[in-house]
Amino acid sequence: MSSAIPLNVGITRSAGAGTVDPVGGKRVLLAEPRGYCAGVDRAVETVEKTLEKHGAPIYVRKEIVHNRHVVETLREQGVIFVDETDEVPENSVVVFSAHGVSPAVHTSAAARNLHTIDATCPLVTKVHQEAKRFARDDYDILLIGHEGHEEVEGTAGEAPDHVQLVDGPASVDKVTVRDESKVIWLSQTTLSVDETMETVQRLRERFPALQDPPSDDICYATQNRQVAVKAMAPECDLVIVVGSRNSSNSVRLVEVALNAGAKASYLVDYAREVDPAWLTDVRTVGITSGASVPEILVRGVLDMLEEHGYADVQPVTTANETLVFSLPRELRTTRR
Repeated sequence: MSSAIPLNVGITRSAGAGTVDPVGGKRVLLAEPRGYCAGVDRAVETVEKTLEKHGAPIYVRKEIVHNRHVVETLREQGVIFVDETDEVPENSVVVFSAHGVSPAVHTSAAARNLHTIDATCPLVTKVHQEAKRFARDDYDILLIGHEGHEEVEGTAGEAPDHVQLVDGPASVDKVTVRDESKVIWLSQTTLSVDETMETVQRLRERFPALQDPPSDDICYATQNRQVAVKAMAPECDLVIVVGSRNSSNSVRLVEVALNAGAKASYLVDYAREVDPAWLTDVRTVGITSGASVPEILVRGVLDMLEEHGYADVQPVTTANETLVFSLPRELRTTRR
């Protein structure tokens, strides 16, 4: 049985690409950009370079990025994934994932004399810095995000006495603040842009003086992948999103596709999870992938679709990404 999951929440339909009938009546619209973002690329390379420098085993707290294939591949190379630093032998090497950690995790690692290498995405670090800044100024910080997500836990841990989680528009009524003139919102970087702004709008109705963060917290890659999906979804009978279930940005892409006009959308880790029954009476299939997904997995889906007659692949390009993040300082001299 397929492990793909259909999802559906309300997101506004956007204008799509023009219609062009492919030869044979079947085509694939391939979203660009898709797949690895700069933060994920940096995190995965950080682990690879750490392995080269220190040798196996090395430890990674949580999944380095939320993708089954990446985690399984690194595990085969000698990476041991743990939930907490107290599972790491003293004096060992541990890498912190792209999602970031709280100060308490750094303290715990130091107490065990661990050699830490921080692969936190710089865009997540930016949100951490914002949380610390506004906590110093004694603001109530309303953190829009999903309860239990590693990134949310790390950000909230920077200022636990000032941060209050707001898990979607339905949670707004539960929010309480000390001073309505000193309230600011921040957000998890991988959310749906539309859902986040709906939550912000609800918050502003309750707290008219609510301040915006100094810069947009939703990361550029999350936005770009959602925009590309919105552009192609109205033309698609089916959108296949390649990504893992615990990847927030991948799950959001399924939601965006459905609510931008796709007739159906599913999330899969691998091509083998695509149910051929999904292709019944389907002329146009859209393909995209989450920001933690290597391109080899997308290619596997494209090959599978070609076997079913979908050989005509048309790119849908809405942005060109050129951003690159430097590796952590201790690894920069060996960057390829």
